[in-house]
Amino acid sequence: MGRRKTVRVHGERTHARLIEVAGQLFAERGLQGATGQEICRRAGTHPASIVYHFGGMHGLYREVLDEAQRRLLSTEALRAAVAAQPTPALKLESFLRLIVGALASSASRTWAGKLFGREFVSPSPLYGKSHDRTLRQRARMLKSIVGALAGRPPHDPAVARACLSVMAPCAVMLLFDRHKLRRVFPELRLAPQNAELVTRQLVQFAMAGIAALGRQSADDKPAARAELR
Repeated sequence: MGRRKTVRVHGERTHARLIEVAGQLFAERGLQGATGQEICRRAGTHPASIVYHFGGMHGLYREVLDEAQRRLLSTEALRAAVAAQPTPALKLESFLRLIVGALASSASRTWAGKLFGREFVSPSPLYGKSHDRTLRQRARMLKSIVGALAGRPPHDPAVARACLSVMAPCAVMLLFDRHKLRRVFPELRLAPQNAELVTRQLVQFAMAGIAALGRQSADDKPAARAELR
């Protein structure tokens, strides 16, 4: 019993170590630029460890990306936070609070944030479809919220454009080099202790834009319906 437990614990540590080392290399070089031999060497494991634990490099890459998403913000956590709020305005605030919190967290500055950003800009063929599914799930949540606030159906093109405006600042925070952001906007102070302030300002701007969309005159709405067709 004691030996089996020791072997299991050792296996779990090796599994976790491979994910950590592979995450660093994948974030730096992508899937094509990293080799199993180098990952195992850096992790101090047997060269066959990747096949044993993950079935190969593709299985390792999938698990590394899943771990990166868990460390930043899972779709399940986002969905639960939004569902817990009673009004569309509070849902939007909760949606942005979790995303800004993830982007301001220490995890966003590790390999997890860098790898997620890499997949966002240039999805790997291996994970692209899965990554797209995740983005579509989050987009559906946001379109439902924005559509309710604007008094328009979620599939209205104007709602999609509004969602892009809402998420654009978050994309900047994800994709821009953090040091460059500080040089360009030294007052930004994107850090965990300022995440709530950043969230409130993003919500304020988003709500103003969505309110303007909702106030569009009746003359504009037939054009929007024609666009839908």
